[in-house]
Amino acid sequence: MNSGNTLQSGGLGRRIGREFKTELSMLVIFVVFFAVMSFASPYFLTTNNIMNVMSQVSSTSMLAIGMTIVIITSGIDLSVGSILGLSGMIGGMVLMNTQNVVLGVAVILLVGMVMGLVNGFLIGYLELPAFIVTLGMMEIGRSLDYVISDANTASKFPAIYNFLGTGRIGGVFPVYIIFIFGMFAIFIWIMAKTKFGRFLYAIGSNKEAARLTGINVKFNVMMAYVISGLMCGFAAWIMTSRLMACDATYGDGNEMDAIAAAVIGGTSMSGGKGTLWGTIIGVFLVGFLRNALNILGVNPYWQGTAIGAVIVIAVLAEKLSKVKVKKGK
Repeated sequence: MNSGNTLQSGGLGRRIGREFKTELSMLVIFVVFFAVMSFASPYFLTTNNIMNVMSQVSSTSMLAIGMTIVIITSGIDLSVGSILGLSGMIGGMVLMNTQNVVLGVAVILLVGMVMGLVNGFLIGYLELPAFIVTLGMMEIGRSLDYVISDANTASKFPAIYNFLGTGRIGGVFPVYIIFIFGMFAIFIWIMAKTKFGRFLYAIGSNKEAARLTGINVKFNVMMAYVISGLMCGFAAWIMTSRLMACDATYGDGNEMDAIAAAVIGGTSMSGGKGTLWGTIIGVFLVGFLRNALNILGVNPYWQGTAIGAVIVIAVLAEKLSKVKVKKGK
């Protein structure tokens, strides 16, 4: 009886090892990196520093969820930073002028979804290249952000609005951390347990084969970008709630951290492969890497180089693993 249980446990372990090979590898790298930095600096492994990093990656984590889902369909969304900025600015102006929190949050999420819908329609139904469409939306969003705000900052929000960004349950545990992991849990379930999630993986693996099996490719691709836009809205909500203001520069460059988190977490740029479990690891690895560079006194201008190098290395590792698998066959 015990022997059978041992065999079953061993088989389960091997299956998990195969299915989550990249995720487990990145988890090991993260643990080693965390341990090294803990010895390298007395300021790294402190409650204040860890909470600071958690706060900084709170918005990126939302963008990374949407980015992962889009990349799984073999797409890309370069506009997430601009959508975050524009939705936050429009919602922030509504908040400032009406002092109505419910209306302000609704506007933030609606603007994000509408911009995602435009991306999704052009990419899914008109079959325009995702890179070009989202690059254009990135420029449009950033431009409109400055035009609408006249390069001014939206602020003077209702005091209760900061509950998501700075509120603490029992005066100790940050609300936004519960929100982040709640969102990850929801979308992990959606991608693993629903037809919609399976459809997205099928589309990313082979769009034509997915179409021939009866999957509505155009609609599902569009919905992936709608979700990405919605997650941009959530990211804007967290950021504006945390800072109690919105500036025209908010979200600038955040698309790179979102892409890095997804790719580092094992999401294949060619589509059809990836998990949000890996993206969680990617989010924290990118966040703590930036934090470590700051603590070690590395010039801030080198941080982009470090993140870019990590992205290239992650893509190269994926490529080499595919070559190894093919040779093994």
